Amino acid sequence: MDQYAQLLADLTEAGALGEEWRGAFERAPRSAFIPDTVWTPDEDAPTGYRRITKADEPDAWWALVNADGVVVTQVDDGDEDGPGVATSSASMPSLVASMLRHLDVADGNTVLDIGTGTGWTSALLCNRLGDGAVTTIEVDPEVAAAAGERLAEIGLKPGRIVGDGLLGYPAGGPYDRIHSTAAVQRVPLAWIEQTRPGGIIVTPWGTPYANAGLLRLEVGESGKPTHGRFVDDVSFMWMRAQRPHAVSEPAGVPEHRGPSAMDPELALEDVNAAFAIGLRVPGVRYEHVWDEADPSATFRMRLSDGAGSRASVRYAGWDAEDAVHQSGARRLWDEVAGARLWWLEEGKPDLRRFGVTIAPDGAQSVWLDAPGKVLP
Repeated sequence: MDQYAQLLADLTEAGALGEEWRGAFERAPRSAFIPDTVWTPDEDAPTGYRRITKADEPDAWWALVNADGVVVTQVDDGDEDGPGVATSSASMPSLVASMLRHLDVADGNTVLDIGTGTGWTSALLCNRLGDGAVTTIEVDPEVAAAAGERLAEIGLKPGRIVGDGLLGYPAGGPYDRIHSTAAVQRVPLAWIEQTRPGGIIVTPWGTPYANAGLLRLEVGESGKPTHGRFVDDVSFMWMRAQRPHAVSEPAGVPEHRGPSAMDPELALEDVNAAFAIGLRVPGVRYEHVWDEADPSATFRMRLSDGAGSRASVRYAGWDAEDAVHQSGARRLWDEVAGARLWWLEEGKPDLRRFGVTIAPDGAQSVWLDAPGKVLP
């Protein structure tokens, strides 16, 4: 049994790949959609990624492609001099199968696939529903062109659009399903308007603090709200226009110093804690830095909200009088600690207990357990 056949067998045995999609996966091998040059995380590389080419390292390339893991296919939007940020990838096969299962397609459905990427998901949808049922949109012209070539090589011709996925593609709608492979902070109203009532939207969704949820929405009747729940924990690359702000450097002497009310490791205790905290601290993003200016040269979590408020907390000695530095209109670390306390008081809810409502005017609200329990 070859590597890909073994992968599909493993996914089937684990319950990740059902019979309704098995044939589509068999007819569209992942390797047909992975470029000859890929990247893999490498702590010793200057950018954090090591380039692997199919010609120079065929065994390594095939091992990556036929494993149930993410394959990075573009770094820094193609900029050779970038800092080393993954900007396009082929998702884990098990996750692709999960998203397609949640999409719950039926024969005769039409699908808008947002974020063509390598083209693999588009191929799977075409094999399941037919070329004429699938429209796929990609913002990056070079990525879109390469995907189009790969699709054509195995005889597939979905509708292909180069454009901003946030706008959808109204000319091809309305759709029965919308499937996105890029994370959003807010679900675009255009997606809802281009989906038939009762149709389903599946998209990664997150906050600057925690890019962690897979949202499944069922579109309401015209003039009615659309509701949906988070159905899985996932992390996808952001839709370009909704990428969170960069974490800003500290500016001058902090306005407030003090001890932390909790061990900062608890702020990232698990994906459910991080997800809940992110919902309660709007706009806040974090990064980890080695604080060489600190005499103890300690590791810190640094936070900012993109609007002038900043904070940092050190991991070692977090309860010391100068462990927390905060500046600006908001006390960001205090907000994070308060958000985690709220999560504890609510019984440590799993992210699947949260949901989203989109009002007819596009206003978005997040709730716990039921649409009536909206988070402040």
